[in-house]
Amino acid sequence: MGSLGGDYPLLAIVGPTASGKSALALTLAQHLEGEIINCDSVQVYRGFNIGTRKVPPEERRGIPHHLIDAVEPGELFTAGDYRREALRVLAGVRERGKLPVVVGGTGLYLRALLLGLFEGPERSEDLRARLRASAERRGREFLPRLLRRLDREAGERIHPRDTPKIIRALEVRLLARQPMSALLARGRAGLQGFRVFKVGLDPDRKKLAQRINARVQHMFAAGLLEETRAMLARPNAGRIKALGALGYRQACALLRGERGLEEAVRETQGATRRYAKRQMTWFRRETDITWFAGFGDEPETERQVLDWLRQAWLAGAAPAVHTTCPRSPLEPFEGDKA
Repeated sequence: MGSLGGDYPLLAIVGPTASGKSALALTLAQHLEGEIINCDSVQVYRGFNIGTRKVPPEERRGIPHHLIDAVEPGELFTAGDYRREALRVLAGVRERGKLPVVVGGTGLYLRALLLGLFEGPERSEDLRARLRASAERRGREFLPRLLRRLDREAGERIHPRDTPKIIRALEVRLLARQPMSALLARGRAGLQGFRVFKVGLDPDRKKLAQRINARVQHMFAAGLLEETRAMLARPNAGRIKALGALGYRQACALLRGERGLEEAVRETQGATRRYAKRQMTWFRRETDITWFAGFGDEPETERQVLDWLRQAWLAGAAPAVHTTCPRSPLEPFEGDKA
């Protein structure tokens, strides 16, 4: 895989869940001698297969897949961890002369890889536990008020109900002994030495909703409950964060007797459609994605993306791209309120 103006090419495929990103990644990696790098925050965990729609090993066409099944279920894996591991994988893919194909719907992970993260202190579970305990004793207004006193800029920027971000800002302020805003002002170290080509899938909303509904039904029929039950039986089940992911959360409620099967399926379908809308809202903010109005497993979409990539590489640079998604990501899905 040759360089472009001194930079090594990297392909990133984004889009909503069920849009065919994995299928497109397989086709492009096969045609362009690529290796696939997962960018899904649940697929990194071992044992979470059915609910995440992992491509089974026998269907990977011999193409190497990285950062899938990379972490034990009870382990903590942050966006910073993802960036560190992805950079390590990228170095190996580049050394082998292959095209890195980054694919997944976790926008935060992709942003961490490409734009970097601010240099803040590592998480302190002890400090976080103490902050949560203080909030329980003194009321939910305590942490936002404390943050405004210690870091006024962050306190005004972060919504008072966004407890995870408030705790992180307090953690940074107390451990680094300076405000998060001061660390953010130093800038971030983005990905160096790569020319990134971003492809976005923007299929028809009604068809996407139908695919989501069918996918959820298949998940439950294919053994999602059994997979969830096995996770709940682990000694450290209380620390398995991925059990709160779409599908698994509803399966847990069903196994506890809080939902019936039909209700769990309908709830998962609706939550997944809403998640797809949030994904498109996130990716719409990106200004350098070329969007294709189709599903990634459709031959015509595959042909269009391949033609675009070949044109881009022959030109030595990415052609002009859409600055926004062709259709508004806020357009409602079939069966959802606007």
